[in-house]
Amino acid sequence: MGMRVGYARVSSSGQKLDLQMDRLSDCDRIYHEKASAASAKGRPELQKALDFVRDEDVFVVTKLDRLARSVVDLAGIVQKLEIKKVDLVVLDQGIDTTTMYGRLQFNILAAIGEFERELIKERSMEGRIKAIARGVKFGAKPKLTKQEIADLIRDFEEPGCSKTEISEHYGISRSSVYRLYAENRS
Repeated sequence: MGMRVGYARVSSSGQKLDLQMDRLSDCDRIYHEKASAASAKGRPELQKALDFVRDEDVFVVTKLDRLARSVVDLAGIVQKLEIKKVDLVVLDQGIDTTTMYGRLQFNILAAIGEFERELIKERSMEGRIKAIARGVKFGAKPKLTKQEIADLIRDFEEPGCSKTEISEHYGISRSSVYRLYAENRS
C-alpha cells in the first residue's frame, strides 16, 4: 500500500489552512499553499505534490475546488494521477477512486468535463470561422510593410549583399529573409 498524500490550499493570505490541515491529518505527507492561480501551473506546491506521488499512493483533498479551479484544470490533474496510477479521494464530495463506486462517480464527472471541453472547442472554432468571414486576421502582424518587403527583395538580389546584414537591417531573422524572398519574388 502506498502513501496518503494530502493537498490543502487557500486563495488569499487572510484565509487559514487550519481546517483543511486538520481534515488531512491522517495523511503521511501534506503539501499546502496560499495561491489563487486559475490553473495548476500557478501553484508550485500542487506541482510538487503531483510530482511526488507514485504508483499505489492516494492523493487526498478536502474539496474539489481546493484541487482545481476549472473542469479543464481538473481533467489535467486527474490525467497526471491516472498516468501515475494514483487514486484520488475528495473528502467533502465523497469521491474515492480506491472503490468501484468512487471510480464510477469520478468517471461520470470526467465524462462531463470532456463534454464541456469539446463544447468549448466547438464554440471557439465557430467563433473563429465567423471572425475570418468578417475579415479578422489571426496570427502575428507582419513586421515589414509591402515597401520594405520590396526593398528586401531588391537587396537580396543585389550581388555581394550579405543575408545577415539584410536580416539585421530589417530586424528579422535570416530564415525570415529567405522565407520572405521565396514568398514574394516575382
